[in-house]
Amino acid sequence: MSERVALVTGAGAGVGRAVALRLARDRTVGTVLVNDINGEAAEKVAGEVSELGSHGVAATADVTSWDAVADLVDRHGPVDVLVNNAGVPLVGAEPIPFVATEPPQWEPWLALNLQAVMYCTRAVLPGMLERRSGRVITVVSDAARVGEAGLAVYSAAKAGAAGFMRATAREVGPAGITCNCVALGTIKHGRVAEYITEDLERKIVRAYPLARLGTPDDAAGMIVFLAGADAGWITGQTYPVNGGFSMVV
Repeated sequence: MSERVALVTGAGAGVGRAVALRLARDRTVGTVLVNDINGEAAEKVAGEVSELGSHGVAATADVTSWDAVADLVDRHGPVDVLVNNAGVPLVGAEPIPFVATEPPQWEPWLALNLQAVMYCTRAVLPGMLERRSGRVITVVSDAARVGEAGLAVYSAAKAGAAGFMRATAREVGPAGITCNCVALGTIKHGRVAEYITEDLERKIVRAYPLARLGTPDDAAGMIVFLAGADAGWITGQTYPVNGGFSMVV
């Protein structure tokens, strides 16, 4: 088993949980730091990771706080694989024209979908640079590529995270560190599954050549691939995992 340490943010449920479990199941890393703002959820997933043979550690922290992120990495690092998965979900979000919004409404979207990515990446990079090795994978959205009417700030934050990954890939590539994104379509799980009615699901999947919504495991496969040895010569890329939606829009 690899002795590497992975930090997965927002890993208490959904895609983050699936990534944490897949990292353990595939023996991609030896230790998975299960980050979530919900300590109980983090503890539960960390236990599931340990049952699969890796060392699961609950790493409860608010990743929108630089001090909290820096403390987390100081206590549990160095980190070899960072998966920036935490983000403000679109579940129940009411589309609002940008001109009808005010700056205080932007802050939560920017804090978790962009600033947290920068905080976590900044915290782990010194150790990666010292070891001249590392993987950073950031989960973004189709909205980063095509935009989403009524969700301009969300789209901007996700596009910003993708641009940040590309720029960082150029900076740290000579040290053997890769930085990539995975752009997800609609993933059906948890609160999303509760929110999406049958009629809405039929409407969404009409745009997906594979004619179904994604699952957390669909997303985890690509993310864990990018964390592994076979992805050592891939960097600065954004991979769509969206049932073929990229061919339509």
